[in-house]
Amino acid sequence: MPVQTTYTQACARLAALLDDVVNNRDIVIIQRRSGEDVALIAADELQSLLETVHLLRSSANAERLLAALTRARQRNGTPQSIDDLRREVGLVENE
Repeated sequence: MPVQTTYTQACARLAALLDDVVNNRDIVIIQRRSGEDVALIAADELQSLLETVHLLRSSANAERLLAALTRARQRNGTPQSIDDLRREVGLVENE
């Protein structure tokens, strides 16, 4: 659940709010009188969300990812080493 605060309160305790966002993964909603509310979120959390949006933008890719997730949850798969996976997808380093 996001933490809500006013602009004035956010200014008064900005350092503490930033620490909470980074250390506790809190989302802080700052309510402004003369504009739309703004959210504080850790930069790496934002990057993760943007990557997820990018991956799900294509319906075909979204279907592949959801199918893989379903297989993983059902444990329908054969465990594979990192080296085997790299060979399978063509990421073998020259030896």
